[in-house]
Formats: sequence, C-alpha cells, structure tokens
Amino acid sequence: MHLMQTLVLVLPYIQIALAFLLVGGVLLQRSDASVGGALSGGSDGPATQFSRRGAEKQLFNATVIVAILFVLSNILAYLL
Repeated sequence: MHLMQTLVLVLPYIQIALAFLLVGGVLLQRSDASVGGALSGGSDGPATQFSRRGAEKQLFNATVIVAILFVLSNILAYLL
C-alpha cells in the first residue's frame, strides 16, 4: 500500500512535467501551413509535402512518446 500512496502523491507532478514537455514539443515543430498559404494555396500549391529528417524527426517521435505517456498517466490517475 505504501507504493500506491507514493504514486498518488507523485503522479500530479509527473503529469505537470509531461504537459509542459508536450506543449513545448508541439510548439517547436515546424508548421507548413501559414495563413496566406492556407487561404490562397501558396506558391507550391496545397499538396506540398515534406519528409521529416534528423532532429525534426527525433522531436516528432519524442512528442508522440510524451503524448502517449501523458494519456497513460491520466488514465492511471483516473483509476486511482
């Protein structure tokens, strides 16, 4: 039972840290759609695609992992 009490005390801090990491990861990612490009189609057209490479790919993967951990921590908090 001691482990459950510790988890109940620590879980909110874990959720806050994951929330900050998730927001930071989302804000650091590149955005292709600007307002002008979205409204006028841009010079490259609406079907412009790009592939993630290097640090951008690592940031994307880290953001996905943090999002999954955030959802799992919220489910755990609900169950406790």
